[in-house]
Amino acid sequence: MQVGFAVAGETNPFTPKGYLMRYWKKQISNDLPEFLLNKASPLTAAEYAAFSKLADQNSLSTHLPDFCSKANLLCFPDLSPSLEKHGDNANFAAYSGKNFTNYGTDRLGGVDAFRSYSDEGNVIADSFRRYSRDSTGHKDKFTTYATDGNVVDQSFNTYGTTATGGEGEFSSYNAKVNVPNLRFTAYSDSSNGREQSFAEYTKEANAGDQSFTSYGKNGNGAANDFSGYGEDSNVMGSTFNNYGASGNGANDTFTSYGTDTNNPVNTFKNYGASGNAATDTFKNYRDKSNVGADDFQSYAKNSNAAKLDFVNYGKSFNEGTDKFTGYGKDATGPEVDFKIYGVNNTFKEYAKQGVKFARYINESSAAMAASLAVKGKMVNKWVEPGKFFREEMLKSGTIMPMPDIRDKMPKRSFLPRVIVSKLPFSTSKIGDLKGIFHAGEDSSSMSTMLKDTLSECERAPSPGETKRCVASIEDMIDFSTSVLGRNVVVRSTENTQGHNNNIMIGQVKGINGGKVTKSVSCHQSLFPYMLYYCHSVPKVRVYEADILDSKSKAKINHGVAICHLDTSTWSAGHGAFVALGSSPGKIEVCHWIFENDMTWATAD
Repeated sequence: MQVGFAVAGETNPFTPKGYLMRYWKKQISNDLPEFLLNKASPLTAAEYAAFSKLADQNSLSTHLPDFCSKANLLCFPDLSPSLEKHGDNANFAAYSGKNFTNYGTDRLGGVDAFRSYSDEGNVIADSFRRYSRDSTGHKDKFTTYATDGNVVDQSFNTYGTTATGGEGEFSSYNAKVNVPNLRFTAYSDSSNGREQSFAEYTKEANAGDQSFTSYGKNGNGAANDFSGYGEDSNVMGSTFNNYGASGNGANDTFTSYGTDTNNPVNTFKNYGASGNAATDTFKNYRDKSNVGADDFQSYAKNSNAAKLDFVNYGKSFNEGTDKFTGYGKDATGPEVDFKIYGVNNTFKEYAKQGVKFARYINESSAAMAASLAVKGKMVNKWVEPGKFFREEMLKSGTIMPMPDIRDKMPKRSFLPRVIVSKLPFSTSKIGDLKGIFHAGEDSSSMSTMLKDTLSECERAPSPGETKRCVASIEDMIDFSTSVLGRNVVVRSTENTQGHNNNIMIGQVKGINGGKVTKSVSCHQSLFPYMLYYCHSVPKVRVYEADILDSKSKAKINHGVAICHLDTSTWSAGHGAFVALGSSPGKIEVCHWIFENDMTWATAD
């Protein structure tokens, strides 16, 4: 498919784009498509030379804002000066990117409201360090905070520490966010009678992590309510370390936490340890979710008169895993009640006194899925319609749903190969890489991004897979031609029209006559500069198809789809099997090439 082609005469030959076009012409016999050329570095010839010299001198970090701006990279802004002073009642509407270190310290009464703060932002970095510390009767409201944001990094360190009374309210916080990284460290530590509520927190979010470390530690009479937390989200991870440790009279409620979520992973370590008279309720926790894993380590250990109530806990389909290690160990007078509890659980060193299991469900995952499936719809509820489909759907006249194929990654460009070759790229040198991009603390979004992507790039290939992470278009060319030869064409879906609607399939063409073929698919990875995970897997067919409006039958798009014929090594919990109702090796699975992803194949 031709999306438009570059004209070499229009580009300065000394820019990264000019070099790329010469390299392409030397290595590949077909034309360079415009959609790929547009991902090349936008640096001018002079900027290219200057930043190359800085890379030689290991000095890019000292010019990071300028480098990020001109090279079109993903970088988090360095913290601005702290905003410590405020009026009696501050209303932060439509604010973004501020540093609230020491804000509200020793505050007496009053309300600070963060409404529509950082909404629809791209790369949001907010710091709330020591916010409301030592305050009395102070109320903080975070309403529709960072909604629809992309790559959100927020740090609440020692928020509300040693506060008396007051309330923290997080409502619709980080809803519909892509890749959130939220950290609550020593939040409300040693507070007295302070209430916290998290309602619709990270609802419909995608692929993020949240950590609550020493949250409410040494607190007195604290009430924490997590309602609708993580609901309808995709692959969210939450970690509660030392949450409520040594607290007195804590009351924590987790209602509809992780409901309808895909593969939630939650760790409760030393939660409520050595606490006194705590009440914890998990109601409809992880209900109707897909897979998932919860790990309760030393939960309520050495506690006194703790009351723990699990109602309708963990009734997921495609059974998840729950581990209770040292749960309630050495506790005095615990009261633990499990009602309508799910399957696949491990209890080690568990308190033997004061524990009741009522209607403990111990049935197969198939039976669980059947009981939860409402007319067959619940099982695939949260796998987006049309994300996976069968090969037989690729026929003219077929009407089918088109998933949201829009690119959700931050906008970035490749770096020139000359520059990227001078940057460290391995987990053994992650410290150097963090220094270049001002990653900050280990738990920050930038640090997590660097670590996760490097680990994925260094992972051993799956059976039959050939893989490489490519950090320049030249590297992508080299990998693809090493697998397919020089007579190759790179294709991507033309645009995003038709997404989230029913479409009609128009004319269909099988690449290489529709035969089983070799291909190299390249998918974006989250990194400061453009980076692709490229891999070749055996036994695929590649198709091009006109995409028509299902009502007018007018052509609105031209799609590229790939069908994987061998799914025998895929996980049984893969979304394709959840959506299509099968298992590894029994069906082929097809999917569209999403915006800004691409597939390479030999030319016809």
